[in-house]
Amino acid sequence: MDTHGGVPTRQPSYEGVWRFTAAAVDVSVPQARHAVRDLLVRQGVPLHEEIMDGLLLIVSELVTNAVRHAALLSPEIAVEVAIGPEWIRVSVEDNHPYRPKALEADWGQTGGRGLLLVREIAQEAGGACDVEHTATGGKIIWAALPLVPKVPGPGGAPHPTVTSPRTDPSVP
Repeated sequence: MDTHGGVPTRQPSYEGVWRFTAAAVDVSVPQARHAVRDLLVRQGVPLHEEIMDGLLLIVSELVTNAVRHAALLSPEIAVEVAIGPEWIRVSVEDNHPYRPKALEADWGQTGGRGLLLVREIAQEAGGACDVEHTATGGKIIWAALPLVPKVPGPGGAPHPTVTSPRTDPSVP
């Protein structure tokens, strides 16, 4: 706790959960990315630049997938940002029942590698990603990243990675 004129003051907390909805249309991709970036800046989240770049790319990929593949059954999508003391989780929810998989890349095609990219960014940062079904039959695709990049621990071993942040009871 800091003091101001001898009076204890509390540092503003950046932790919390924010959710917004958007139409499942192309223009929502950059709007979602900018909304997430603006939220993180406004909240003063101590996010390493490398993690911020990866997180914004993940947001773009997840919203793009929802727009391209779920819009027919889900004209609206939801984006959620949950921030804990050491991690951040972004998720995109739609009402389409198809549960995609991060397929192996077919380098001869121009698309189809979005979830593979999301998985790789999350794992490289020391985080995780997954797809879950909703109670209404849709899905949530999420990625969780540490606020700072993973660094090797003693003996060169990396610090433990994030598994599903939803299993942690302290997670909102």
